[in-house]
Amino acid sequence: MTDVSPARPRLIIPKLGGLYAALHESAETILRVAAGLLLVTHGYGKIMNPFGAVGMVESLGFYPGVFWSPLLAATEFFGGILVAIGLFTRPAAFASMIVLAVTVYFHGVVKAEGLMGAEKSILWTLIFLFFAVRGSNSHSVDAKLGRQF
Repeated sequence: MTDVSPARPRLIIPKLGGLYAALHESAETILRVAAGLLLVTHGYGKIMNPFGAVGMVESLGFYPGVFWSPLLAATEFFGGILVAIGLFTRPAAFASMIVLAVTVYFHGVVKAEGLMGAEKSILWTLIFLFFAVRGSNSHSVDAKLGRQF
């Protein structure tokens, strides 16, 4: 069988290879946990008042707001928890990515803030895209269960 893994460029300082290899999964885990927990804190206010964003979601064209507002709250709060612990990581990250892509549109277009207003949302969307594609690693509930999407 042919090895299809991409060739890695040689390191300028080869002795750092061991350090990079040792920290690879830990750095990814830290990013996943931090992104998930930050999404939880962002969604906390919404989960405490799940119908509080009805007007906002309807102003973006999501009708009925009484459906979309609690869904937004649940996606941010519970989706953030799932991503942080690494359970159902791909679907939770994908749902979070969709929510954040809408915030790119909201800040960049609706509020006419352009790139400067949407840049944080773009970054967050891409972080959750990474985990939607990558899934979780060995430091996750998915790994402990031995299964993931």
